[in-house]
Amino acid sequence: MYLNISILECLMVGSLPLEIVERKGLGHPDTICDALAEECSRSLSNYYLENFGMILHHNVDKALLCGGQAIASFGGGEVTAPIEIYLAGRATELVGGVKVPVHELAIESSRRWLTENLRFVDINQQVRIHCNIQQGSVELTKLFLSQKNTKMAIANDTSCGVGYAPLNTLEKLVLQVERYLNSSAVKAAFPAIGEDIKVMGVRLDNEINLTVACAIVGRFINNMSDYIEIKQKIADLTQLAAKMAGVEAVNVVVNAADNITEQSIYLTVTGTSAENGDDGEVGRGNRANGLITFYRPMSMEALAGKNPVSHIGKLYNVVAQNIAHDIVNSVEGVLEAYCYLLGQIGRPIDNPAVADLKLHLAPGINIEEIKKPVAAIVNQHLSTINILWKTIINGSLTLF
Repeated sequence: MYLNISILECLMVGSLPLEIVERKGLGHPDTICDALAEECSRSLSNYYLENFGMILHHNVDKALLCGGQAIASFGGGEVTAPIEIYLAGRATELVGGVKVPVHELAIESSRRWLTENLRFVDINQQVRIHCNIQQGSVELTKLFLSQKNTKMAIANDTSCGVGYAPLNTLEKLVLQVERYLNSSAVKAAFPAIGEDIKVMGVRLDNEINLTVACAIVGRFINNMSDYIEIKQKIADLTQLAAKMAGVEAVNVVVNAADNITEQSIYLTVTGTSAENGDDGEVGRGNRANGLITFYRPMSMEALAGKNPVSHIGKLYNVVAQNIAHDIVNSVEGVLEAYCYLLGQIGRPIDNPAVADLKLHLAPGINIEEIKKPVAAIVNQHLSTINILWKTIINGSLTLF
């Protein structure tokens, strides 16, 4: 492994005059696709473990959501054409003559997630799930099984993972707002607030502006006055979430495209734009830290659905983020850390081709003095990467 530790030669993002951060919430079509791909991988992983004693080769990181058609109205509405969801990828389907119920597991896991997370989507009437997962390639399957001999998984792709720490004020704010608006407490108090919530944050010097796009559920809204009232409540809740994140003053606009005069508003039947023509795809949404951060390094890899044992397109994005976090929290004088991990197909996953650490240091800190503890943190995380899959498949690690 080539390890490089150097000074980050740019201003810290939080000190720039302009910054933009986005989060696509729980019910956004792109987030739905990420969630279903990851649920499919987790379901397959657990099945493989229970029946064969090890997680077998699979990459089910392709999913497409084709939005349905709906007529939303005050007091209700109707879904007139279902949401179509297509699951695709590769998975081990036959083991020693035993057939793995890949399609059944994929569809069952999708139905379960949709039922548990989208309150007003009728999965029997309003959703159709199509599974197009096929048998994996012989070469990649053999590469995957080579871990039996090496005792360490072998990377099944050549790609780069990236992470950074810490989150700055705007990043924490955008994350907090969406999670709060989609919390069970808010949903219980205000059931008209749908799950499809997108938050776009813009900081101009010290002024923060938030645009919140929130699907409103028509069955709880009797007229335009009710709609205007719930919009104001969403704005108030956003202000409250901002204070919880330590930000006292923000400007909030909710459903900016609304035209109240023409009664063109963001009203839905199900609480997600997926019901009426908005489509989704794996990998187009949040990165591993739950955000889309335009002024930070980001990977184009879709983490969701990739196998948690050897796919470095998943593992290195998670590990890079963990490394950056630990460096900032453990090494005195490091204000900010960016971590890049380049993997190469065929190499053990604990031995990336390149590990590049770029650091912002406090005044008076000499980088030569901190290279040893930084390198130790990198090596410690890589030494335990072969058990990271346990955290991933138990669902305790959020990947989007």
